[in-house]
This record gives sequence, structure tokens and C-alpha cells, in this order.
Amino acid sequence: MSSNANTNLANKKGPPKKESILELAKLMDATVRVKCLGGRELQGTLRGYDELVNVVLDDCEEFLRHSDDQEKVTEKTRKLGLVVVRGTQVSLVSPQDGVEEIANPFLAEDEEDEE
Repeated sequence: MSSNANTNLANKKGPPKKESILELAKLMDATVRVKCLGGRELQGTLRGYDELVNVVLDDCEEFLRHSDDQEKVTEKTRKLGLVVVRGTQVSLVSPQDGVEEIANPFLAEDEEDEE
């Protein structure tokens, strides 16, 4: 290979880096709710994160599941303290302030079909 070919390879840059669509910087030091792939839901103060969406939560609480139906999350919590959640397990990070539950529009259709 000629030295000119080596120079061309060195000058070529890889694909442009994609910017993260996550704006977790806005949520730093705010209370957030994190939903994980296994169904766990956590709430705590966001203290840090990285590009892999590993998150650090302080004063973290885990929402416990209903004893009869493991799919349902109750309002009962247990304190965990300082927690690091691996990004591979994170499915949702949302601010706690301004979040409200809405009715499922598809649930009404199912109930009407049963009658």
C-alpha cells in the first residue's frame, strides 16, 4: 500500500456521531420515574447518567407490585437509597412533576364488546 493510500485512510472519518435524543440534562436533580424492562418502577432524584442511559438515582424508592397480580404496581414503596440502574434495563425515564394517569381509551371498547 502506498503512503498516499494510508493518508487517505487516516483522513477519512467514520459516520457522523448521532446526537442523543434524550435530554436527561434537563432532569438533573429533579425527581424522575424510571420504568424497567422487568416491570419494576423506581422513583428518585436523578443524580447522573451516561450515553448508555445508565442512571444514578438518589433517595430512590421502588413501587411494589400487587400480591395477587404481579403485573399491577401499587402505590406502596420500599426505600432503596442510592441506586445505579443499568441502561439495558431502562425502558422509560419521565419527570415526576406534571405526570398524570389518563384513562385507557381502548378499555372502553373491550367492555362494550363484552356486553
